[in-house]
Amino acid sequence: MGDLSGQWEVAAAVSTGVVRVLDDLGGTLLDLVHGDPRRAGDLGGVAIHDPFEEPVLPRHALVLGVGLREPDEIVRLLRALGRQDAAGLVVRAPVSVPGEVTAAVEETGVVLLSLTRGASWAQLAAMLRSLLAEGDVGRAGPEMLGGVPSGDLFAVANAIAALIDAPVTIEDARSRVLAFSGRQDEADPSRVETILGRQVPERFARMLTDLGVFRELYRTDRPVHVDALANFDGLTMPRVAVAVRAGDEVLGSIWAAVREPLSAEREQALCEAARLVALHLLRVRAGTDVSRRLRAELLGTALEGGTGAREAMARLGLVGRPVVVLALALPDRAAEGRDDAGVATERQRVSDGLAMHLTAVHPRAATALVGDVAYGLVPVEGEDDGEQWAVAIAREFLDRVGERVHAVVAIGPVAEDVPALAGARASADRALRVLRSGAAGRRVARLADVQVEALLLELRDLVAARGDRPTGPVARLFAYDEQHSTDLVETLRAWLDAFGDVAAASAAVYVHPNTFRYRLRRLAEVAELDLTDPEARFAAMLQLRVVAPRDR
Repeated sequence: MGDLSGQWEVAAAVSTGVVRVLDDLGGTLLDLVHGDPRRAGDLGGVAIHDPFEEPVLPRHALVLGVGLREPDEIVRLLRALGRQDAAGLVVRAPVSVPGEVTAAVEETGVVLLSLTRGASWAQLAAMLRSLLAEGDVGRAGPEMLGGVPSGDLFAVANAIAALIDAPVTIEDARSRVLAFSGRQDEADPSRVETILGRQVPERFARMLTDLGVFRELYRTDRPVHVDALANFDGLTMPRVAVAVRAGDEVLGSIWAAVREPLSAEREQALCEAARLVALHLLRVRAGTDVSRRLRAELLGTALEGGTGAREAMARLGLVGRPVVVLALALPDRAAEGRDDAGVATERQRVSDGLAMHLTAVHPRAATALVGDVAYGLVPVEGEDDGEQWAVAIAREFLDRVGERVHAVVAIGPVAEDVPALAGARASADRALRVLRSGAAGRRVARLADVQVEALLLELRDLVAARGDRPTGPVARLFAYDEQHSTDLVETLRAWLDAFGDVAAASAAVYVHPNTFRYRLRRLAEVAELDLTDPEARFAAMLQLRVVAPRDR
């Protein structure tokens, strides 16, 4: 027991098949209903069943059957998944298993699992994706730390549980559950509630804080003992916890539910385990950062075109597929009055949310934050109008995140091959600029939807670069307003915007129609502007919108 590192290989499983999923999540979140989990190979990903639109499944997918109840529905889906080489189907417990369901499982080889009552589908999806480490880019193979693939916290948790003979959880500094071992059925109700919620319940965290447990835990590198509280609902077993540190930084903690105090040898093993868990957590942090940077570089290279674009698309798994480009950003007003760190954090969070959403739409979708824009590439397969399909995807994402996230999404045209990607990205960028400025008054758009607004913004750029100023009648109006403190320019703007409707224009500037008519006659005299001439009206409107816009 003294040398911890030599025992990890015995205690930890490293396969990523259904057997591994049941080993790590079985008995707490998942149960085997029927089928042989050993028949399926390594899982290729997680997908959510949509009864209205058949998703594109990765090979050997584990499918979450949200809302499935009736046996005939389960049978139909099992047969469809069998044709797509899926590994397993998860339905909500309790599950009715008549003969036709068992026959379909045996016929297709798709394993049927059940999700325990009280657990959420979102929680299960997050746990599975964490377990399978989906989305790694360019990794040749898993690096080992103490005989366990780096970052595989479930395998680490199982190894620690075997070493100290007690079910454990690994939690971050905010008491969120990162991974847990098997044998959780041996613990008390509070442990089960913690795992189902992926977070230590607030009442338990408050109680531990009041008892000074966290204060003691974070100031010592030795295990801390917490006695069972008979008068506290749920916490009926003692705990042993140890902090996980990297230097002076507390990364998290390991918690074991024990029936009796640990021996000195097992306490030492727990302390050694904390040091190894720290390496895994640091590797997860570094690996996430490296993966994000690599994905951003690959996506940026692909979108810029050139000689490296094809290789970048190949490494992203998208070469030879028509793709649609989505560009997401925070609108310009979202950054006003906020510090750079807060904006950067929200931008990364929204980008991660978009990545998860697009991956659910298509397993080969690629998303990365490039500068201050999150770009997504989604393969278009069997869609009559890829742009409209992407618009629907973007609207669904923004509807899900709600008004609390102020994001806009632009859609580029479908790129049939790698050389077309740069043009598709440029179109998306032009539409995105309009959306960010607020000129379009919408949150999702294609370039075709906002082309006029895009042209006006580009004309403003040209005018600003050359230093052009208003000339002719508009210049005379600006000079007169400045000298006499009048509002003839705004009067002209309102009249032009209302297409000559005096009633609407006067209401827009809050004056009586007769007063507005007087001002209109006066501005025509001052500016020497013939308001009946369509060319003169267009020239004035263009100058007011491009050369002297309201935001100047």
